[in-house]
Amino acid sequence: MNPPRVTVVGAGTMGHGIAYAAALAGCPVTLTDNKPGALDLAWSKIDGLLAGGVKRGKLTADEATTVRSRLRTEPDLVSALSDAEVVIEAVVEDLEVKRQLFAAVERAAPGEALLATNTSSLSVGKIATAVGDPARVIGMHFFNPVHVMTLVEVVTHERGVQTAVDRAVTFARQLGKEPIVVKDSPGFASSRLGVVLGLEAMRMLEQGVASAEDIDKAMELGYNHPMGPLKLTDLVGLDVRLAIAEYLHKTLREPQYAPPRILRDKVARGELGKKTGKGFYAWGAP
Repeated sequence: MNPPRVTVVGAGTMGHGIAYAAALAGCPVTLTDNKPGALDLAWSKIDGLLAGGVKRGKLTADEATTVRSRLRTEPDLVSALSDAEVVIEAVVEDLEVKRQLFAAVERAAPGEALLATNTSSLSVGKIATAVGDPARVIGMHFFNPVHVMTLVEVVTHERGVQTAVDRAVTFARQLGKEPIVVKDSPGFASSRLGVVLGLEAMRMLEQGVASAEDIDKAMELGYNHPMGPLKLTDLVGLDVRLAIAEYLHKTLREPQYAPPRILRDKVARGELGKKTGKGFYAWGAP
């Protein structure tokens, strides 16, 4: 089976990461974003990933050139979608923004294209109501960094169909990922569990239980997590974690999802994690 033509909408951390992973797997990829400078920044990040792959011996220089040749950027959404077989949305975690985007995507994408959202917590079913044929819509929740993390959550919804689930599972496996299928519920499986761990780690830091480094080390060495919850939050983005926590707290009405003050304060100060150079850790210049 030939790798499908992929269009990724949104060139931020997740968007350019998904685009890179798809190109690594042999897919022709178009990355689109209408924000000024977003595509240039995405290219610089992708070139950094390619250079890192060559340096670590994961790619040869020729292979890196081939992977780059599979990628193109296109600021115009309609042009970017013209021949897509799989469309993956990776924009801000805002339900109305996603709904408006999906309505535009459905108008421009080929009728047989699979329409996937990378949302980590929002209702896929509510996103799907923005299109005329909700059965085309599926959740495909990737994890950061996309080229390293093997999990993809394939999220079903009430108006979905098994054909879309099967296509999403097959596509995830073509990318070398391990898909799990979960139903459309707040936070799905991973965010619902991961956010609780991350927020509790923040409360411990707030209470002076231990340093950020030692809290993370407890999970890395004591529970064999590849990365501690505070460092992971820095990679995901504190603003993203705050938005997810607020959504889960509002929808599930459980106290463990209430964002702690330390998270709100850091976001208010613009300390959003690695992308801004500072979060729970100091990362230097973004």
